[in-house]
Amino acid sequence: LGLLSALGERANTNFKKENQMKTSTTNPHNHTGEPSRQDIYTRVTGRIIADLERGVRTWTQPWSAEHAAGKITRPLRHNGTPYSGINILMLWSASVERGYTAPTWMTYRQSVELGAHVLKGEKGSLVVYANSITRTETDDATGDETEREIHYMKCYTVFNAEQIEGLPAHYYAKPEPRFNPIQRIQHAEEFFAALKADIRHGGTRAYYAQESDYIRMPPFEAFETAESYYATLAHESTHWTKHPSRLNRDFGRKQWGDEGYAEEELVAELGAAFLSADLELALQPREDHVSYIAHWLKVLQNDKRAIFRAAAHAQRAADHLHKLQPSLTEAA
Repeated sequence: LGLLSALGERANTNFKKENQMKTSTTNPHNHTGEPSRQDIYTRVTGRIIADLERGVRTWTQPWSAEHAAGKITRPLRHNGTPYSGINILMLWSASVERGYTAPTWMTYRQSVELGAHVLKGEKGSLVVYANSITRTETDDATGDETEREIHYMKCYTVFNAEQIEGLPAHYYAKPEPRFNPIQRIQHAEEFFAALKADIRHGGTRAYYAQESDYIRMPPFEAFETAESYYATLAHESTHWTKHPSRLNRDFGRKQWGDEGYAEEELVAELGAAFLSADLELALQPREDHVSYIAHWLKVLQNDKRAIFRAAAHAQRAADHLHKLQPSLTEAA
């Protein structure tokens, strides 16, 4: 099985730019009539807060959808390229709310180019794109030229394949039979083995011990399904990337349950969701994480940019784990 590579739009995978965006500004009244960056932060965060308040984790659905490209996957562009970062959450949320099972999304114009049309009365879903431009500025007094990087964010509307009539048949394809959920899944085994992480099995808890740099997992047989085992391992592997020798991710956690702790757990949840999609695994919510919802709500309500940061960190963690795979290393 070929894994979906952790590629995607530059905005959502470029961690440095995501950090720089936090201090950038945009004109809230731009001439195109598009919402300002702050409007986008507010809209996206509000949507996810509403999901959490209903007990729905945006990143755990729609996992068992009977559709598409025959596999569980990230949301896909019209050309099959996976979305990344915050756009994954936004489109999964739209799928849950409206009951879509197809993974493919496209703009109105793209549907027309494919000889199809959006059904009358259908409402599109928001995705965002961020990038930067370099502007050369001249000092009036000295004549010196300096280059300044200006970051911007814009949004656009996409429609799910189920909202569109007349697309080529493969956009409506039904899936092939999936693997037996109680057996070990070979491509997932190979993926996690390639990390060379110290994974120790035993006990009843799953966790990452940063000081000793190892992952603790209950025995494989202790899980109800193989997919729940690998999804849990994906969560702990995302934590594993925070070690100073890897991504050196630190939210300033001082004690269990504080905002730093909650933000790291949110990153691990999103990282597990992204990796599970890449590995074509169904992600089921862990019961021991139900108590985190209140902490996540507090973080998101206090900071409208927190979910964007968490998605960027999760994307960077997923990218790091993908880069450890032999196929990518050999191709580099």
